[in-house]
Amino acid sequence: MRRNIAGSSVYEPLVGYSRAVRVGLHVHVAGTTAAQDGVPMHPGDAAAQTRAALSIIAGALQQAGAELRHVVRTRLYVTDIAQWEVIGRAHGEVFGAIRPACTMVQVAALIDPAHLVEIEADAYIWDDSESLGG
Repeated sequence: MRRNIAGSSVYEPLVGYSRAVRVGLHVHVAGTTAAQDGVPMHPGDAAAQTRAALSIIAGALQQAGAELRHVVRTRLYVTDIAQWEVIGRAHGEVFGAIRPACTMVQVAALIDPAHLVEIEADAYIWDDSESLGG
């Protein structure tokens, strides 16, 4: 069974995508930037943009019946890889104990020049009785 979760991005209806899609126990969260009602948040602050995007992702996961602890993979697209450490530290504030597989790559540009970071997340909602050795 598929469930689409809408967000508030002005691009969703234009491009034809959902903030997140849940299929069974899997949740896929679309590329998420620090924007509210189409307006970029925290211009020039990559760490704050990372935190804001992760907060939006957390909300989408919640709507899908998942939690941040269920995230198994993140992808970070950044416009300036020289800022990898501040972006990585902000990611670590959320995922330091969860430790999903993660990739960070530099891209030439994001959809709005004010965006410095875009993040995707994939989650798997497991039964708490399942063993999750680490």
